[in-house]
Amino acid sequence: MSEHLIDITTDGHVHTCLCHHATGEMEEYVVAAVAAKLKKIIFLEHYEAGVDYFESTWLTEDDFIRYHLEGKRLDEKYRDKIAIGLGVEVGINPECFPQTNDFLRKFPWERIGLSYHYLRWGDISVNMVSRKPENIELMTKIGTDKVATAYFSGLKKALAVIPADVVCHLDAVLRHCPAFSFTEEHFQLMREILCLMREKEIALEVNTSGYALRNEPFPAKRLLQEALKIGVRLRAGSDAHRPADVGRYFDRLHTLVGDCEKSIRLE
Repeated sequence: MSEHLIDITTDGHVHTCLCHHATGEMEEYVVAAVAAKLKKIIFLEHYEAGVDYFESTWLTEDDFIRYHLEGKRLDEKYRDKIAIGLGVEVGINPECFPQTNDFLRKFPWERIGLSYHYLRWGDISVNMVSRKPENIELMTKIGTDKVATAYFSGLKKALAVIPADVVCHLDAVLRHCPAFSFTEEHFQLMREILCLMREKEIALEVNTSGYALRNEPFPAKRLLQEALKIGVRLRAGSDAHRPADVGRYFDRLHTLVGDCEKSIRLE
């Protein structure tokens, strides 16, 4: 049964106003999770290192201190209603792995999620998952195939050195570039990443924010099937950026994973 493959009572990927591109205080997300009858919520706030970008979409170290203090307060207040975990979504920078690991050792984490948002290109950084026209224009100028290859190659390097628990939205790169499509080379890189994740016992996030963009999560069903065949564990995450998004589309996940299981058995 699909129920044993993915837990839809825990939302393991939630942001707040602390990251500057989401809305709502931490407590509002906890209240929303309780209303959605979830058993657990894990905040996964953004960390980035060495990024030269025109706006900040991540937390400072001082922000993370406040984040942990507020998380402790909320855990004490709501522990009879819901479990609360404090995690971090680490945006990788291949030039800053030692700095990133030094930061991670400063705090206790319920979950370390690995993602890749900002690609260094020359003396600037481009947000590979952004809908902003300036990012899409730059990625098109660089070449979307080159951007995607750099993205997957960077994830592979990071998996070897960053102590991650889960990989976030694996195939979300270039998600707002309508002319882009993955090549077989990219799918092979994703398979290699999944094999490395299985070897290191790192889970794959089923990120339901994809349903609002393409009517399937990140990653796509084809990759979920591959992950299940390889033996990679799955974790559900809404990637909520407003309280109303907590647990969104989780009711679709058991059917999705069940369909993936059936397809594997029929191969």
